[in-house]
Formats: sequence, C-alpha cells, structure tokens
Amino acid sequence: MTEAWGSNLVGVRYRKLNRLADRRGSFVELWRESLFGDLSEEATGLPGARFVQANLSRSEQGVLRGLHYHRRQLDLWTVVSGRAFVSLVDVRPVLDDSAAHAIVETRVLGETETVTIPTGVAHGFLALEPLQLLYLVTNEYDGSDELGFAWDDPAVGIKWPVVPGTADGRPILSDRDRANPTLAGLIGHLTDSRR
Repeated sequence: MTEAWGSNLVGVRYRKLNRLADRRGSFVELWRESLFGDLSEEATGLPGARFVQANLSRSEQGVLRGLHYHRRQLDLWTVVSGRAFVSLVDVRPVLDDSAAHAIVETRVLGETETVTIPTGVAHGFLALEPLQLLYLVTNEYDGSDELGFAWDDPAVGIKWPVVPGTADGRPILSDRDRANPTLAGLIGHLTDSRR
C-alpha cells in the first residue's frame, strides 16, 4: 500500500511509495493500475487516458525544468533519488475566466514520492540535490504539445528556493525554458488556438 496526501488542485494526487529493504538492497513498486485507480476524464482532463511512455530525467543540483504545460498529457512523476521542489500551477481557472487567477501549489518531494499532474496544470521542478525523476505519460512525445511559461513570471509569484552555488542564486535553465513567455502570453496563445 501507499500513503496519499491531498491537494488543492483537482486531479493532482501525491503519494509516498513503500520501500521494502533488507541487507541485499531494496524494492519499490512504482506503478500498479489497480491501486492507482481509474484514469477518469474528470480527474485527468482526458477521455480514455492510459500511460503509454516512461521517461527518466536526471538533473544536477540547481537545475530547474519548467514551467511546462500540456493539453493532451497526464504525467505521473516519481522521485527515484534526490529531492525536488515541485511547483504546480493550475491554469484551468484562467482559461475558463480571464479574470480568474492561476492556483499555485508547491511541495518538496523526496525518494519514492509521487505526484500525478492532470492536463491544464503547468508543472516544473527544481533539483535541490542531484535528482532522478521517473515519469509516466499518457501521450507519446511528438513535440506538438510542448508548451510552457516563464518559471519566474511575477504575475504567478512562485517562491522558488535560492540555488546555492550559482553567482546570483538563480537556477540553471535550458534555452527552451529561458525563452518561455509569461503566463498571459501562454493564455493568449491557447485562446487564439481555440478559435
């Protein structure tokens, strides 16, 4: 069995996985469909969702990946080793009502802890130490659903930890993440693509 925590964001689920260990090593069951439960459209934002691809991300301390946004993909992240400061931003209220505000939730996840991230919830993580993150997704990668917005958008106001060891305390970013628009820019793009 696993221990679950609640979330203020619809469809987001956190879990602590059980590790069985002895002098030989350890074993952790990462995924069991019957335990995870139904991937309902209400929870995932997708009809007929099922996991179709698994990825392993390795990040050095101070690397920030995000904020990424998917319209057709549910993610299940599991921290294999290290610790991650995870930030989730529920963009769904803003898409439904331009006067609404995105809802932000942050947590530190350690080894054998998981989070399920439905469509419409932007996500990013900062590696607080060398990190391996395994993630299952419901959409095979083709690049057409890779959207995002600036990790430091002041309108969103995420309080990321200071990164030790960098000259200005800022994280290490990919070129893609450095070039992401503001949340308002992403919303404008999504609204235009709905027309």
